[in-house]
Amino acid sequence: MGSEISRKISAPLLRREVEAALELRVRHLNKPQAKELAERSASSVERLVATVARIEKTSGEDVVLHEERAAILLLEGKPGEAAHEAQEFLKVEPMLQCFMSALRLEKFDSNLAVKLLIAGQEPAKALRSGQVVGQYAWWPSWLLKVVTERAMADALDEATANALGQLAYAELSPAQAGFARRLLAGEAALIEASALRLEAYGDPGAAEKLREGDLITIALAARIIPV
Repeated sequence: MGSEISRKISAPLLRREVEAALELRVRHLNKPQAKELAERSASSVERLVATVARIEKTSGEDVVLHEERAAILLLEGKPGEAAHEAQEFLKVEPMLQCFMSALRLEKFDSNLAVKLLIAGQEPAKALRSGQVVGQYAWWPSWLLKVVTERAMADALDEATANALGQLAYAELSPAQAGFARRLLAGEAALIEASALRLEAYGDPGAAEKLREGDLITIALAARIIPV
């Protein structure tokens, strides 16, 4: 987050001072028991605070160094307030990416979570979708696109993802994958034709499930077309 903020500081001397303070703070956080690092880090923040205050005072009331103030808030251990201040000069996406990275979640699709947050989805749902999709990075690209679209539409849960996984395990040919995509998109004529085919194979129950949009049955329907 500090890197995103510091690169927006136009004055070279101030930018270097912020970068030096950030470097010391990171070193201190990595070695919290090192007293000398803690003192040097605290001193660097104090110097930066004094420098910013002096510049703003001499420059007049209309001058506010938003970038530097955001860096100070971050250095003081207030990332939420720093992000709020950074709204003046940073786009939302890189800030959200910083927070997603800070969660250090394994098998997590942070890009999807950020897209969902920007689209206005509740954080809990966005994080859950990121975790669900992150487990299936090995899925074929067309299926990842489908599951991403469902997440964006707030129609993704663990059960839905598991059902879609049947399509991944089905090892569909390109033609069958295209067929499955159309079924998933709800193409009425194709769904009805496929249901009739299942009935002809003697499985009216599967045909009815297909008409109802059952995801596992879609995988079955895709498998029975010629490769």
